[in-house]
Amino acid sequence: MQEQGFILWFTGYSGAGKSTLANAIAPKLRALGKRTEILDGDEVRENLSKGLGFSKEDRDTNIRRIGFVANLLARNGVVSVTAAISPYRQIRDEIRSKSQAPFIEIFVDTPLELAESRDPKGLYKKARAGQIQHFTGVSDPYEPPQKPEITVRTADEGIDACVTRILAYLRSRGLTG
Repeated sequence: MQEQGFILWFTGYSGAGKSTLANAIAPKLRALGKRTEILDGDEVRENLSKGLGFSKEDRDTNIRRIGFVANLLARNGVVSVTAAISPYRQIRDEIRSKSQAPFIEIFVDTPLELAESRDPKGLYKKARAGQIQHFTGVSDPYEPPQKPEITVRTADEGIDACVTRILAYLRSRGLTG
């Protein structure tokens, strides 16, 4: 019998901690015997969405591609861990509605000021200087989830505490065995 896959969909501002959390939880899931893949927004943009810009239409296309791959993996027994800003609620809800496996939305609720202070690539600085158009939180909106399965606050909780809470939720749903 094939293992059940599922989708962990991390969403939040750039610098919120999505990739850090994804990279922290993936080895824990693997240690539980779960085949796990990370779909990081930056990597997907480089490899599957090269040439797309940051207009709403291009962002929606990028997120739909991530959602397609996440669903493909999950319906084949893989835990798909996504880490992409995915700023628009409608597209996240669309991905959820098309999912053929459990979809767990995790809102990485980090204040914009903190996310901006963590900015390792200098993207917020460039966006504020007008060098990057359509940047989430600066010149484009971020629409927080209305009913995420899990909300983590990286301003108040350490990464380990966030991972522990996520794993507890997955256990409560019977997804980790």
